[in-house]
Amino acid sequence: ASVLLLCFRSPLVTLLIFGLLLQPPLAQLSTITQPNIVLLMADDLGIGDVGCYGNDTIRTPNIDRLAKEGVKLTQHIAAAPLCTPSRAAFLTGRYPLRSGMDAINNYRVIFWNAGSGGLPPNETTFAKILQQQGYSTGLIGKWHQGVNCESRNDHCHHPLNHGFDYFYGMPFTLISDCQPTETPEMDRAFRRKLWLYTQMIGLIVLTAALGRLTGLIPVRWKTLTCLAGFCLLLFVSWFSSYGFVRYWNCIMMRNHEVTEQPMVTDRTTSLILRESISFIERNKHKPFLLFLSFLHSHTPLLTTEKFLRRSRHGLYGDNVEEMDWMVGQVLDTIDKEGLKNTTLVYFASDHGGWLERQEDKRQLGGWNGIYKGGKAMGGWEGGIRVPGIFRWPGVLPAGTVIDEPTSLMDIYPTVVHLAGGEVPQDRIIDGRDLMPLLRGTVAHSEHEFLFHYCGIHLHAARWHQKDSGAIWKAHYMTPIFSPPGAGACYDRGFCPCFGEGVTHHDPPLLFDLSRDPSEAKPLSADTEPLFDTVIREMGRAIEEHRRTLTPVPEQLSVYNVVWKPWLQPCCGTFPFCWCDKEGDS
Repeated sequence: ASVLLLCFRSPLVTLLIFGLLLQPPLAQLSTITQPNIVLLMADDLGIGDVGCYGNDTIRTPNIDRLAKEGVKLTQHIAAAPLCTPSRAAFLTGRYPLRSGMDAINNYRVIFWNAGSGGLPPNETTFAKILQQQGYSTGLIGKWHQGVNCESRNDHCHHPLNHGFDYFYGMPFTLISDCQPTETPEMDRAFRRKLWLYTQMIGLIVLTAALGRLTGLIPVRWKTLTCLAGFCLLLFVSWFSSYGFVRYWNCIMMRNHEVTEQPMVTDRTTSLILRESISFIERNKHKPFLLFLSFLHSHTPLLTTEKFLRRSRHGLYGDNVEEMDWMVGQVLDTIDKEGLKNTTLVYFASDHGGWLERQEDKRQLGGWNGIYKGGKAMGGWEGGIRVPGIFRWPGVLPAGTVIDEPTSLMDIYPTVVHLAGGEVPQDRIIDGRDLMPLLRGTVAHSEHEFLFHYCGIHLHAARWHQKDSGAIWKAHYMTPIFSPPGAGACYDRGFCPCFGEGVTHHDPPLLFDLSRDPSEAKPLSADTEPLFDTVIREMGRAIEEHRRTLTPVPEQLSVYNVVWKPWLQPCCGTFPFCWCDKEGDS
């Protein structure tokens, strides 16, 4: 006791103790039960489009503020390079081919609201678990995971059937067809072929009819009638879907009700922001999950007049800056309601920027910084490396940068554990809880291997060799860029996953991302002593991974993606689907 008294009499020790007492410690998770969770996901945003990731020309002060006040991940990886499969993996914590949400063909996303494919009802989303834990759960914005299975109102793939209490937004995705002034985007090449074939058959019928009338062509009227009937049937069969894309796909819903058909794009941004703020204000007295799934920065780049012609990157830059402003409005609402210290905020993009998206001389897609490739490319970093930012004041250390492999699938176990729930034990969950890494209690990500698919085709894999710090990346298939060396597939609009548009590599292309993050210089057995060992170890990991895959119904099969009139969401009596309930109110 006398020794302890002498210690406290020491002025230095006393100052040290008081300094420690005055230091604001990071809160213990045990003292914060069920934080609010706000997930912000951009659409088609490139990692190079954000200020805190190196862009010094597009202004993103609010996203940058999140990074300054929280944790920035520099190796955050999407499980797929396109919207539908990437978001399926995000919602379920599982590689998309485990749920049948990756494609065996060239239809790699959901194409119609009236398709029958979508996120299977037997998949358990993080929203469903948080709902069971007493959270109010809301999805505002883009869904793109399907609507119906067998009838117009079964809503088997709908957000409300996947754990969300409230939904307002697009069940589909934003496309240029939604904007009457823009060039149609959806299935553009296929649509042109159908129109060409219809014209050719029509011309043949017309020529034969004139020949019959003039006696130059001996053809029976019955044959001509059949040909004309076939031409008409062909035209009706494709024009009934592709001729009304704006009415069938560009719709807004509130829960199960269609509120705009077609959507009024001039007010979409303000409505999505209003709904997001309203959801926070309505649920501030209990734990809530808000998934704000932006329509920005997908074409046709809906941007309000206030933000037009403001950036140095044309309409795309204007659109990103408007999204950043929306992020700021959501953060301001959280602050105003006194929820900042009890809310985990997360910001990411669903995959890389779309390099090939151009109209005339306008670049309408994003930029992926130093990383090769972009949207639709399952192997190259530019298609799958995305922004990843977490903020939770008092719990996560501010201004932290983590250069460890992480995945969008990691959000699933992270938020489930924070809500006090448990991940399903009857299926494989590929994501890992990020909280130990984010809080700094562990130095390395739990991911040793990550597998990079393009559709159902494994294009690449990475190995985080933690003892050496190396991050090996092996490419087994890569798209063939066109023109050669261009870094994208400009003649196609998208890079393919298989067929003549890809190159198979044996041995695979190998890079060490810790030394060469832009994948500029492939290694070989001559330049890398560990080449054979690394390739062998990664091959073993891939075989082990493949043994965990089980056959499931293909949600993106041709049958499931085609338009089915009996599944079309409609706010009137089909086919007379038109309404504007937002305008009426």
